[in-house]
Amino acid sequence: MVILCAAFSAAPLRAQETVTDSLVYVRAASVNSSLSGRNIFGLVNVHQSQDMAKAMNSKIERNKDKRMAGYRVRIFFDNKQNARTASEAAMNRFSAAYPGHGVYRSFASPYFKVTVGDFRTKSEAMQMMRRIKADFPSAFVVKENINYPIVDRNRAYVVDTVAVTRP
Repeated sequence: MVILCAAFSAAPLRAQETVTDSLVYVRAASVNSSLSGRNIFGLVNVHQSQDMAKAMNSKIERNKDKRMAGYRVRIFFDNKQNARTASEAAMNRFSAAYPGHGVYRSFASPYFKVTVGDFRTKSEAMQMMRRIKADFPSAFVVKENINYPIVDRNRAYVVDTVAVTRP
């Protein structure tokens, strides 16, 4: 479980200012970062050459932005004159109703497309499709290259409370 904590050292409030709490949705990490930046080889006794460690680090660095084959749920697919604005509206509607899930809009002439989620298996995508079918009745599952999904799919995002000073 990821818990975000924030410490605020606030200056005294002026007479017309108020403090309100706001919720912030932060997408969970796509990799387990607990060992990120740490040399795990110091914790485990591994006998290998420096060249091997250098090659492994090089491979990790080269492949950090790669994508993988997976599934998404397409919630919008249209080529009418108002397709651009309609796709933006569908994107915003989904983001408001299902915070924390990836939303992707693309244009492949002549179609605007909006897909959601990053799922490794078709069954995970089908579960999401069933969940959103009431809001997006034309939704269907597509196979696409996806970003690496989050590590803990039960906690796709972390909700944090921040204090906002308003005049």
